[in-house]
Amino acid sequence: MRGDERAVAGERGPARDGYDVVVVGGGAAGLSATLQLARSRRSVLVVDAGEPRNAPAAAMHGFLGHDGLPPADLLARGRAEVRRYGAEVVRGRVDGAARDGSGFAVRLAGGREVGARRLLVATGLVDELPDVPGLRERWGRDVLHCPYCHGWEVRDTPVGVLGSPAALHQAHLFRQLTPDVVLFQHTAPAPGAAEREELRARGIRLVEGEVAGLVVAGDELTGVRMRSGEVVPRRALAVAPRFVARSAVLESLGAALSPLTVDGAVVAVQVEVDGGGLTSVPGVWAAGNVCDARAQVVTAAAAGAAAGARINADLAAEDVERAVAALRSPEPARAVG
Repeated sequence: MRGDERAVAGERGPARDGYDVVVVGGGAAGLSATLQLARSRRSVLVVDAGEPRNAPAAAMHGFLGHDGLPPADLLARGRAEVRRYGAEVVRGRVDGAARDGSGFAVRLAGGREVGARRLLVATGLVDELPDVPGLRERWGRDVLHCPYCHGWEVRDTPVGVLGSPAALHQAHLFRQLTPDVVLFQHTAPAPGAAEREELRARGIRLVEGEVAGLVVAGDELTGVRMRSGEVVPRRALAVAPRFVARSAVLESLGAALSPLTVDGAVVAVQVEVDGGGLTSVPGVWAAGNVCDARAQVVTAAAAGAAAGARINADLAAEDVERAVAALRSPEPARAVG
């Protein structure tokens, strides 16, 4: 095993009790933040549960210089990079965190507790799929969500879009990639007159009725089965999941949440952050899908890098304040005799 693999498999490294920053989540956002911090000589502990959102995908796309790279390879490279600068990466979960003086006490599953001057949560989200048999098994393969992540791979093939608040938007984006797009109304409200006209203008066929399941042959999607028994041939199906942020640690600290709406429907509840990733809780930052459900890998990585720089600047300001206070304090009186 390489060093980064041993660390993620559970090796704890030095038994340090306190860190400048504890990063919860070792995906693109968490590791990018860690890289900024470790290169600034901050002590960092990354606690990663090993459940990346994009694990089902064979490759990630839209990340300049890394297009087509398997997601696991990116994370392995990231772990190796941050460890070169002294960061620690462990496989595990954070059970909770609480204010401890000016910092935080962070409790890991298994009982270990560490201190942190600052906390970054980059735990991502979970995709909750519609209740249609077979979707989960094909997720990230030929059941897709993002046209920017997977659209090129299904170009010029028959694509379906499952009815949802985001379905019309998805249908028009996938129509840019293939002339054969079918919108399955499923359980979504019927499109209005203007929307139907837009679909007709772009040659997108609307199929009314509820979807019952998928048809798969030779480990490939071949069609979508309707409740009526009709099978509509398709090679890919676009689905808009409900985004569920992994926000338990942030919520326990009192971080504010806000809804993400699409066409008036709430599709996610995410953690509120400012432009640099700071939450409503002083000393606590967030980055990636936990606070931006729409973020792709490249944007999550960028948000993590920005948060890492902001955290380092915040720590530097505190270091200056402490140094000035120490300079101004009188020296202890010397014993006489």
